[in-house]
Amino acid sequence: MPFANRSDAGRRLAAALQKYQDQDPVVLALPRGGVPVAAEVAAALGAPLDLVIVRKIGVPSQPELAMGAVVDGETPIVVRNEDVIRLSGIEDRKFKSLCDSEIAEIERRRRRYLGHRERAVVTGRTVIVIDDGIATGATTRAALQGIRRRTPRQLVLAIPVAPSDTLAKLRNEVDDLICLEEHEFFGAIGFYYANFRQVSDEEVIGILNRLPAGAS
Repeated sequence: MPFANRSDAGRRLAAALQKYQDQDPVVLALPRGGVPVAAEVAAALGAPLDLVIVRKIGVPSQPELAMGAVVDGETPIVVRNEDVIRLSGIEDRKFKSLCDSEIAEIERRRRRYLGHRERAVVTGRTVIVIDDGIATGATTRAALQGIRRRTPRQLVLAIPVAPSDTLAKLRNEVDDLICLEEHEFFGAIGFYYANFRQVSDEEVIGILNRLPAGAS
């Protein structure tokens, strides 16, 4: 296995991201699996750690088909897939209703994970987005598009492992993409970890409590 666990993957990513240490970085993790990875990077770079929470907006008759996504932020950002919305015949009122429901879920999760923790400043900074791996990339792409609208100076995606075709689709969304293990024939993210146990809410909260937040 390339990685012993998520912390091991994070330490290896941190080594690959050293060039950003003096560029005022902020690290954003996709919970839950991305948090232990991102924690190692944030600690190594001396960067604040925050979360980017994304919720897919599925077509009611086909919940797995995304017609958009909501990305957490100071103000939640909605990413629309206009082609799917049009082909599914979803009216604006219905889309807004579903969107509002996902925004409420994002807020619930943010309160659960972060409480009153200070938000990291993104505007004008080098933002490094981290997960424990990428499969289709749909959630990651929505996260990147949402963060881009918050006008970072640089947007970097750093992941331990991902399929080649997904990386090709994501490269145009970022200023730099770092992936330690790229595979044409992928399978599942867990195949590349000796220990890929589920990350609990309590573990996420514990990690965040140990690391700095906000502007640093």
